[in-house]
Amino acid sequence: MDGIDRAIAKQRQADLLRRSLRRHQWDDGPPPARFGLPRELWLVVFGMFLNYVGYGAVLPFEVIYLHDGRGFSLGVAGLVVGLITGAAVVTAPLAGPLIDRFGARAVATYAGVALAAGYIALAFAESQPHAFLAAAIAGAGNGALNPSQSTLVATLAPKELRHRATAVSRVAGNAGAGLGAGLGGLIATAGLTGFVVLFVADGVTYLVYVGVLVVVVRDDPRPERVAGGYRVVVRDRAFLHLAVTNVAMIAVGWGVFTWLLPPYAEGGLGISASLIGLLLLANAATVAVAQVPIAKFAEGRRRVTVMGLAAWAFVGACQLVITAGVTAEAATVMLVAAVILVGLGECFHTTVLMPLVADLAPAALRGRYMASMGLSWWIGLAIAPAAGAQLLSVSPTATFVAAAVVALLAGVSALTLERHLPDAARLTPRPPPSGLRRR
Repeated sequence: MDGIDRAIAKQRQADLLRRSLRRHQWDDGPPPARFGLPRELWLVVFGMFLNYVGYGAVLPFEVIYLHDGRGFSLGVAGLVVGLITGAAVVTAPLAGPLIDRFGARAVATYAGVALAAGYIALAFAESQPHAFLAAAIAGAGNGALNPSQSTLVATLAPKELRHRATAVSRVAGNAGAGLGAGLGGLIATAGLTGFVVLFVADGVTYLVYVGVLVVVVRDDPRPERVAGGYRVVVRDRAFLHLAVTNVAMIAVGWGVFTWLLPPYAEGGLGISASLIGLLLLANAATVAVAQVPIAKFAEGRRRVTVMGLAAWAFVGACQLVITAGVTAEAATVMLVAAVILVGLGECFHTTVLMPLVADLAPAALRGRYMASMGLSWWIGLAIAPAAGAQLLSVSPTATFVAAAVVALLAGVSALTLERHLPDAARLTPRPPPSGLRRR
């Protein structure tokens, strides 16, 4: 074990030295691309936008399509859709070593092909076995795409600009998903034919994204391998602390407000379905508008403080939901304010999360680190509906009080993380002036 610790420390020291040297390799001239990011990365982000248009178009209609369009029971339809997530939980850790061995671009390419095959197969799934097989293929691709995509973004962006790269990729994802949901709602009115078109179109957007990866992204050589694999990850105290904190943050900020707020708003507060749609739109719009400014705000600031702000935002949002339950006349306003606050919290958290993971990971193990952090996302997303739905049926107030407590503890955990972080990873880097470029 001491050998593993020495190996990771040596690799991390070498990575930091290379990054330090790169930071000084600037001279006068125009910036390489808008927002300082490489054009290669912008093209990948555009591919992600198109991909999320297709994803957003099918996401609200997966269960509806299988139930109304193919005649499956709601229980079976739910199991099919759940298998997409379940398969992702299994394949995400398996993707890590593949990313480190063959590169993020290669794994993302095969993952995109698997997702395309899965969703196109779902479009023509007339039997339950056919649907389950298609969902398993799509889920396997989904589990591999998320960590490989995160690794790819971290690899293409210079260290001092990773938070900006994360910001623009999230804006592209939210904007694409929002646009896709709107288009999907129009196409779904055509019944089964419309659903088939949606799922086939989603598969095509994955193939377009794969084409962008193959044509645009250079296959950079992988760094020298580090012995230990996932043993290095589980011995990294700072990373494990971050992963546990992330489970709590995701459970509240993404899980509670995605799966528990809508049924409470409709059944407990009498909010109409159209107004619940407005809540989702307000959240997505907040992320699209605020993500880039918050990324700039974070520059030069302590990462744990920014994560703490995310947690406090989630606490405040929970308090607004609780208040909405006792002020019926202002319930809608309170809920809109709550989801906007959640959107801001999401922006603060994601500005820090993946860039910090990339900094903590030795370059040769970045795929495993990203896959492990992706697994913490899935765990957080699974906890919220599984545990929260039971409590919601007993007491909505207790549900959101408990969520606020979890978010508060996550904020405290984030602040105590700093003592475990290397000095070079404690601040969000402040990029060089825009009038400079790399030599």
